[in-house]
Amino acid sequence: MTQKERMQKGLVYYPADEEIMREQTKCLELLYDYNRTRPSEGEKRAALIKQMFAEAGDGCYFEPPLYSNFGGRHVHLGKNVYGNFGVTFVDDADIYVGDGVMFAPHVVVATAGHPILPELRACAAQYNRSVRIGNNVWIGANAAIMPGVTIGDNTVIGAGSVVTKDIPANVVAVGSPCRVLREIGEHDREFFFKNDRFDIDPEQLIREIEETKKGR
Repeated sequence: MTQKERMQKGLVYYPADEEIMREQTKCLELLYDYNRTRPSEGEKRAALIKQMFAEAGDGCYFEPPLYSNFGGRHVHLGKNVYGNFGVTFVDDADIYVGDGVMFAPHVVVATAGHPILPELRACAAQYNRSVRIGNNVWIGANAAIMPGVTIGDNTVIGAGSVVTKDIPANVVAVGSPCRVLREIGEHDREFFFKNDRFDIDPEQLIREIEETKKGR
């Protein structure tokens, strides 16, 4: 069995294998091009995103610099995914990202790990586990999503959290290790930040935003 086959089967393997490195280098060339686009080159960035990622729905955008082990080759994006500055995908295995996901600055989504056994780490052995992020998830600044984790729809991950286990849908989760703080509910229809209330009904605000989008 080749090292690439071991990688694809989720087994422990050697990531600096020549075959793997050749493929990885090609992917990183596209990432290099993306990170050197000018702010005015929106169409070029959109085209590169379609090339770089395994899948990318309409409306996906990442602020450069974007970091990724395989240049997004193993990242599957839904529609309208946004990443702020410095997002990192350690995409040695597949990362699945739903529609409307927002990544704050310097979020890390990691699929790669290394055996605890010192002898294997000494020879740079590695294994990978896929990550799944549901629809409409917001991940706060400097959060880290660890290998094998699933995050449910609509959930908010607090800034600086380290997510080591699955997080369900429709909750606010924070901390290191990340734990559910509370469910998203009626409180969030009245307050948008701490004790700051919405000035209008959220449904009306949504309608106004949608009308603004149409007029762009």
